[in-house]
Amino acid sequence: MAPQDTPLLSVQNLRISFPTHRGRVEVVKGISFDLGRERLGIVGESGSGKSMTGRAILKLIRKPGLVTADRLTFEGIDILEQSEKQMRAIRGARISMVMQDPKFSLNPVMTVGEQIAEALVTHERLPRHAVHERIMAMLDAVRINDPERVAKLYPHEVSGGMGQRIMIAMMLIPEPELLIADEPTSALDVSVQAQVLDIIDDLVTRKGMGLILISHDLNLVSRYCDRILVMNAGTVVEECAAGQLEQASHPYTRGLLAAMPTIDENRDELPVLDRTQWAGT
Repeated sequence: MAPQDTPLLSVQNLRISFPTHRGRVEVVKGISFDLGRERLGIVGESGSGKSMTGRAILKLIRKPGLVTADRLTFEGIDILEQSEKQMRAIRGARISMVMQDPKFSLNPVMTVGEQIAEALVTHERLPRHAVHERIMAMLDAVRINDPERVAKLYPHEVSGGMGQRIMIAMMLIPEPELLIADEPTSALDVSVQAQVLDIIDDLVTRKGMGLILISHDLNLVSRYCDRILVMNAGTVVEECAAGQLEQASHPYTRGLLAAMPTIDENRDELPVLDRTQWAGT
């Protein structure tokens, strides 16, 4: 799906920095992109600035971190000009974010049903029976069997894969327009990863949402996204359609592709990224 004429999200010259004993250090260095109701993948190694970009969109970078941009707008709303109270009306209701590990994102003293209900009633006033119906429908949508039973469980009573599905249910029950998924399957088995990503893909497609999928896995992103941004050291070094990833030209992207093992691998060893090729690019 191509971006619409009026972007859902517009980012221009986004910069994020933190103070050190040697002065401020930029971890995101002037990146720009527009997002329509499409699926955008942001890939790169750990420390490339992917997650910081996602958090900046939700205005979750706290002091002493500093975020600046020539433009950071969501449906025409200037994110950087919003107060914390105004952002609470946007987070969850209009932009949701799925974090990496459900064990650290779910409240250990609240049942699954209570947490999903909280994500809904924070943004929408509904009678109790309607809340219950929405919770059951959402748990069913993320392919959880026996939702009545699961809703009464606590986070320590569910598996990692089920915990991640519950997180997806929490983030999607307010029906946001944009979902940011930050390494949503990093702690899961390969078979469960595919199930979780299929759920996200199905829900995003059916609801006509925008998706930002943040990952270090090029193959995964190329399978589930329409476009890909490749980040390195805080900058976007390449942008391409997901189907054209194999034709990527930047040395860093080519290095990442070359370093990925294949099912019919016959090389004695995988190549090591030679960062001197793109230093300063």
